[in-house]
Amino acid sequence: MAYLKRIGYTGQPRPSIEVLRKLHKRHLLAIPFENLDIHLGRPIILSEAAFYDKVVNHRRGGFCYELNGSFAILLKRLGFRVSMLSARVARNDGGFTPGFDHMTLLVRLKERWLADVGFGDSFTEPKRLDTSNPQSDDKKIYRIIRIGRERLVSRFDEKKNSWESQYAFTLRSRRLEDFVPRCRYHQSSPDSHFRKDRLITRLTSTGRVTLTDTKFIVTKGSKRVERPVRNRKEFNALLSRQFGMDLS
Repeated sequence: MAYLKRIGYTGQPRPSIEVLRKLHKRHLLAIPFENLDIHLGRPIILSEAAFYDKVVNHRRGGFCYELNGSFAILLKRLGFRVSMLSARVARNDGGFTPGFDHMTLLVRLKERWLADVGFGDSFTEPKRLDTSNPQSDDKKIYRIIRIGRERLVSRFDEKKNSWESQYAFTLRSRRLEDFVPRCRYHQSSPDSHFRKDRLITRLTSTGRVTLTDTKFIVTKGSKRVERPVRNRKEFNALLSRQFGMDLS
């Protein structure tokens, strides 16, 4: 399958938590979170054909609807039971964005798991849904707690010695078309943060690489190196060298 080749997965992809973990991490290592089409004025279409053409055929990335949408389709084709969920992203003021601002995934095996390959810098392997206990992940700690009808994903901040909310979600299964209005908002509204700067970020075996209009950041373990991006030529060179993308 071309999609499995795209993410560098080898082996028998039978539905199991071991396979889900491998697929999840391989997806994050191979396919970046990016919002380039919004800045290029290219409409983002939420459909299986559009996802496949962009992510597999053109070796691009995308934002949450595209990445988790395409991952859900892949998992279903491999025999996993998957539901798309609506999530509200935590804001700096302590509140949350509206529903459908983010898409995350529920995968049902012997246990229920939260999978998410479309949130940028977040957990690298699926997390158990039905426990509030802390769950370690690549030297970071996450937890999922129940708050009313929602579940809240948080990451522990060692510097602040507190849990930092990432997003809240419900377990109601959604259809791809349910996310269209909010996807359209992020492409067209001047209030959408996706319209402010270009962003490309990808997990690496040692940390993360991130490129914006003004800076290039390499994280290796606890070490972070940031340098300015001087012009469009340098941006395009980094885009090609670090992410394998050429939009010319």
